[in-house]
Amino acid sequence: MILRNMTAPFLYVAAVAAATTMLPARTLAADNNQDYRRKVIGVSGIMNNTSTSMDSPVTRAEYARMLVNASAYRDYVPAQSRVSVYADVPMTSEYAAYIRIAAEQKWMVGYLGGQFKPDQPVTLKEAVRGVLALLGYGDEDFSGDLSGGRMAMFYSLELNEELGRQPEEILNRADCVNLFYNLLKTEMKSGGRVYGTVLGCEVNSDGEINPMELVDSALSGPKVIPKGRQLGDYVPFNVQQASIFVNGEASSYERLKDHIADHYVVIYYNTTAKTIWAYIADEDVQTGRCVVRGTIENIYYSSADVMTPTSVTLDGDDQEYRLGSSEMQFAFSIYGSLRVGDRVTLICEKSVNSNDDATYVVIDYVED
Repeated sequence: MILRNMTAPFLYVAAVAAATTMLPARTLAADNNQDYRRKVIGVSGIMNNTSTSMDSPVTRAEYARMLVNASAYRDYVPAQSRVSVYADVPMTSEYAAYIRIAAEQKWMVGYLGGQFKPDQPVTLKEAVRGVLALLGYGDEDFSGDLSGGRMAMFYSLELNEELGRQPEEILNRADCVNLFYNLLKTEMKSGGRVYGTVLGCEVNSDGEINPMELVDSALSGPKVIPKGRQLGDYVPFNVQQASIFVNGEASSYERLKDHIADHYVVIYYNTTAKTIWAYIADEDVQTGRCVVRGTIENIYYSSADVMTPTSVTLDGDDQEYRLGSSEMQFAFSIYGSLRVGDRVTLICEKSVNSNDDATYVVIDYVED
């Protein structure tokens, strides 16, 4: 099987999933601010599984993981902790390594008696300590009432945008989406750059986060996963902790596993962000990214240029799949590797006009 990595055309749509990326970020945010923020935080890898209920309270253990995933330490988290820092956090816990890092960096603190209380919901006051620490602020930056000083800094930096909680209130997942999104676009204490640059994100001229650079920096794929196979065999990180998008929508590991049980699936992934984009082969979609599989039946050329192919068809399928880029045209030309009779998986962008006529443009492929 030959894998082709046509990164740029894939990223154009995938980074913010169902959002229309031809529009500027401010337009997207105005249309559905929370949904856009949720997708950015999912793509960044800060929050795992953004498809679950946004109303669910976030525990202190989960928040410790978010802090680490939002930091440069995310690349150095061991698969399993060898140390138990707190009496109530066994080293076998999936959160142990994250809690250890958060405690060592003083992003979070424990309780008397060597307890961390990992299952206790995190409060805004506790959460603020963590994000301010990521920005470079420590105890030395606040005098007198440290907690009060941190909250004053929190409001001064406008980290409370879209976040209407009091210091002692507990945070849910939607609150954490807003908190970390605000963190990404806040200038660091050292000045000169916003925090999002630590993760490879950029800020648009209108002040909204654009995660394209983050995704583009380490994208792998496409990979075809035959039905019935294990997702973990194709991805070099813990897939159960990944942010997952299926056909452009936020999803979960369990849902993707169900798809793989019955369908061929094409995936792209970003190891740094621990994010997976999956597309279900031969599943009908209204518009957007889709995947089709088959044997190349015809390769069509323009009468004006007999050296440059314009479209292809697959066996048993009357639909023409247009070759929209020079890379795709080269792949299907006499100079490329694809020929009539070859088995291929096409990744396409589908659009529908006012007459309900569908157009498919090939943006990537996998040769079997």
